[in-house]
Amino acid sequence: MASLSDRFRDPRSTEYDFLGSILVRCPACEKAARVVPAPEASVSGGRILFKPRRLVCRCCGLTREWSGRRIDLSRGTAQSATDPYFGAPLWLQVETRHGWLWAYNLEHLDLIRRFVRAPLRERAPRNLTGPRMTLLARLPTWIKRANSRDEILRAISRIQASLVAA
Repeated sequence: MASLSDRFRDPRSTEYDFLGSILVRCPACEKAARVVPAPEASVSGGRILFKPRRLVCRCCGLTREWSGRRIDLSRGTAQSATDPYFGAPLWLQVETRHGWLWAYNLEHLDLIRRFVRAPLRERAPRNLTGPRMTLLARLPTWIKRANSRDEILRAISRIQASLVAA
């Protein structure tokens, strides 16, 4: 019988759950920067997805504002991923022999790491009110395969090391 530490249950997260704070490569200095909701976004109504955003770099002081009505979510792993608001390359990504492994932030990366590491993966029970396809259900097959577990965990370690080095 699998212990609780070997078991992973899908928390029914979607890609939208991780758009609150996105780690990106600064367009000016190539160091780590963040895309966060603009402070005035908490006051205005509307969908959280389209609230104004701000790109902020602590190294060079670059700030940019976004208040558009169109975003471009990264799809697939054939090419490097960018943030949906400014199109800046994601900081938390690495190329593997199968494709690009990427995450918007540390919580997103930790969810993928816990999923890959677990030998027993349970799908969340399907209900009528939640999303039909969760973030983990949409992961590419090469990430889900048990025989690529070690390679994916090494790639996640490289991503985490790049953040520590920054």
